[in-house]
Amino acid sequence: MPKKVLPRIVAVTADRRPFTLRIRWDKGGENRVDVSGLVEAFRVYEPLRRSPEMFARVRVGEQGADVVWTNEIDMSADTLWRLAQEQAGATMSPEAFRRWRERKAYTLDAAARALGVSRRMVAYYEQGEKPIPRVVALATRALERA
Repeated sequence: MPKKVLPRIVAVTADRRPFTLRIRWDKGGENRVDVSGLVEAFRVYEPLRRSPEMFARVRVGEQGADVVWTNEIDMSADTLWRLAQEQAGATMSPEAFRRWRERKAYTLDAAARALGVSRRMVAYYEQGEKPIPRVVALATRALERA
Protein backbone atom coordinates (compact mmCIF):
# COMPACT_ATOMS: atom_id res chain seq x y z
CA MET A 1 0.00 0.00 0.00
CA PRO A 2 1.46 3.39 -0.96
CA LYS A 3 2.29 5.75 1.88
CA LYS A 4 -0.19 8.60 2.14
CA VAL A 5 1.57 11.96 2.28
CA LEU A 6 -0.44 14.68 3.91
CA PRO A 7 0.05 18.26 2.79
CA ARG A 8 2.45 20.50 4.64
CA ILE A 9 1.69 24.00 5.84
CA VAL A 10 3.51 26.81 4.04
CA ALA A 11 1.80 29.79 5.71
CA VAL A 12 -0.49 30.40 8.67
CA THR A 13 -2.14 33.46 10.18
CA ALA A 14 -4.79 33.98 12.82
CA ASP A 15 -8.11 34.89 11.25
CA ARG A 16 -10.26 37.69 12.62
CA ARG A 17 -12.71 35.06 13.90
CA PRO A 18 -11.80 33.74 17.36
CA PHE A 19 -9.71 30.55 17.38
CA THR A 20 -9.64 30.36 13.59
CA LEU A 21 -6.56 29.95 11.43
CA ARG A 22 -5.97 30.72 7.75
CA ILE A 23 -3.71 28.00 6.42
CA ARG A 24 -2.01 27.77 3.01
CA TRP A 25 -0.91 24.26 1.99
CA ASP A 26 2.09 23.13 -0.07
CA LYS A 27 -0.21 21.29 -2.50
CA GLY A 28 -2.03 24.54 -3.18
CA GLY A 29 -5.19 25.86 -1.69
CA GLU A 30 -6.01 27.72 1.45
CA ASN A 31 -8.46 26.91 4.24
CA ARG A 32 -9.96 28.75 7.15
CA VAL A 33 -9.86 26.26 10.03
CA ASP A 34 -11.83 26.71 13.24
CA VAL A 35 -9.72 25.14 16.01
CA SER A 36 -11.99 26.28 18.86
CA GLY A 37 -13.03 22.70 19.65
CA LEU A 38 -9.42 21.69 20.26
CA VAL A 39 -8.52 24.89 22.09
CA GLU A 40 -11.51 24.48 24.44
CA ALA A 41 -11.07 20.74 24.97
CA PHE A 42 -7.41 20.37 25.88
CA ARG A 43 -5.60 21.81 28.89
CA VAL A 44 -2.41 22.39 26.89
CA TYR A 45 -4.22 25.16 24.96
CA GLU A 46 -5.41 26.98 28.09
CA PRO A 47 -2.92 29.88 27.56
CA LEU A 48 -4.48 30.45 24.11
CA ARG A 49 -7.95 30.62 25.65
CA ARG A 50 -6.75 33.38 28.00
CA SER A 51 -4.78 35.38 25.44
CA PRO A 52 -6.04 36.28 21.97
CA GLU A 53 -2.70 38.06 21.50
CA MET A 54 -0.84 34.79 22.00
CA PHE A 55 -3.18 33.01 19.58
CA ALA A 56 -2.42 35.70 16.97
CA ARG A 57 1.33 34.92 17.22
CA VAL A 58 0.88 31.56 15.47
CA ARG A 59 3.64 30.53 13.06
CA VAL A 60 4.55 27.58 10.86
CA GLY A 61 6.59 24.93 12.63
CA GLU A 62 9.61 23.08 11.34
CA GLN A 63 9.20 21.76 7.78
CA GLY A 64 5.48 22.70 7.81
CA ALA A 65 4.58 19.67 9.94
CA ASP A 66 2.71 21.78 12.48
CA VAL A 67 1.77 25.26 13.63
CA VAL A 68 3.41 26.63 16.76
CA TRP A 69 2.65 29.24 19.39
CA THR A 70 5.34 28.40 21.95
CA ASN A 71 7.78 25.54 22.50
CA GLU A 72 5.02 23.77 24.45
CA ILE A 73 1.97 24.64 22.32
CA ASP A 74 1.47 23.34 18.78
CA MET A 75 -1.00 21.56 16.46
CA SER A 76 -0.02 19.01 13.86
CA ALA A 77 -0.56 19.55 10.15
CA ASP A 78 -2.33 16.16 10.05
CA THR A 79 -4.94 17.31 12.56
CA LEU A 80 -5.39 20.66 10.85
CA TRP A 81 -5.74 19.04 7.40
CA ARG A 82 -8.44 16.67 8.65
CA LEU A 83 -10.27 19.54 10.36
CA ALA A 84 -10.04 21.62 7.19
CA GLN A 85 -11.49 18.79 5.11
CA GLU A 86 -14.27 18.14 7.59
CA GLN A 87 -15.18 21.82 7.90
CA ALA A 88 -15.20 22.18 4.12
CA GLY A 89 -17.69 19.31 3.91
CA ALA A 90 -15.22 17.07 2.10
CA THR A 91 -16.15 14.06 4.22
CA MET A 92 -19.58 13.87 2.57
CA SER A 93 -21.42 16.26 0.31
CA PRO A 94 -24.91 17.52 1.16
CA GLU A 95 -26.18 15.78 -1.99
CA ALA A 96 -24.67 12.44 -0.94
CA PHE A 97 -26.19 12.88 2.51
CA ARG A 98 -29.65 13.56 1.01
CA ARG A 99 -29.35 10.52 -1.28
CA TRP A 100 -28.40 8.36 1.71
CA ARG A 101 -31.47 9.52 3.62
CA GLU A 102 -33.72 8.87 0.62
CA ARG A 103 -32.26 5.38 0.00
CA LYS A 104 -32.95 4.50 3.62
CA ALA A 105 -36.43 6.07 3.32
CA TYR A 106 -35.71 8.06 6.47
CA THR A 107 -37.70 11.12 7.38
CA LEU A 108 -35.71 13.96 8.90
CA ASP A 109 -36.78 12.72 12.33
CA ALA A 110 -35.82 9.10 11.59
CA ALA A 111 -32.41 10.14 10.24
CA ALA A 112 -31.84 12.28 13.33
CA ARG A 113 -32.67 9.37 15.64
CA ALA A 114 -30.45 6.97 13.67
CA LEU A 115 -27.50 9.38 13.76
CA GLY A 116 -28.00 10.68 17.29
CA VAL A 117 -28.32 14.31 16.20
CA SER A 118 -31.17 16.80 16.12
CA ARG A 119 -33.67 17.03 13.29
CA ARG A 120 -32.41 20.56 12.68
CA MET A 121 -28.81 19.31 12.17
CA VAL A 122 -30.02 16.74 9.62
CA ALA A 123 -31.72 19.56 7.71
CA TYR A 124 -28.57 21.72 7.95
CA TYR A 125 -26.39 18.87 6.63
CA GLU A 126 -28.76 18.21 3.75
CA GLN A 127 -28.98 21.88 2.78
CA GLY A 128 -25.23 22.37 3.04
CA GLU A 129 -25.59 24.95 5.80
CA LYS A 130 -23.32 22.96 8.15
CA PRO A 131 -20.38 20.72 7.22
CA ILE A 132 -21.02 17.04 7.76
CA PRO A 133 -18.65 15.79 10.47
CA ARG A 134 -16.53 12.76 9.70
CA VAL A 135 -18.24 10.76 12.44
CA VAL A 136 -21.66 11.42 10.86
CA ALA A 137 -20.40 10.43 7.41
CA LEU A 138 -18.99 7.21 8.87
CA ALA A 139 -22.29 6.53 10.66
CA THR A 140 -24.20 6.85 7.39
CA ARG A 141 -21.91 4.21 5.85
CA ALA A 142 -22.47 1.87 8.77
CA LEU A 143 -26.22 2.40 8.65
CA GLU A 144 -26.17 1.79 4.90
CA ARG A 145 -25.05 -1.78 5.62
CA ALA A 146 -27.58 -2.32 8.42
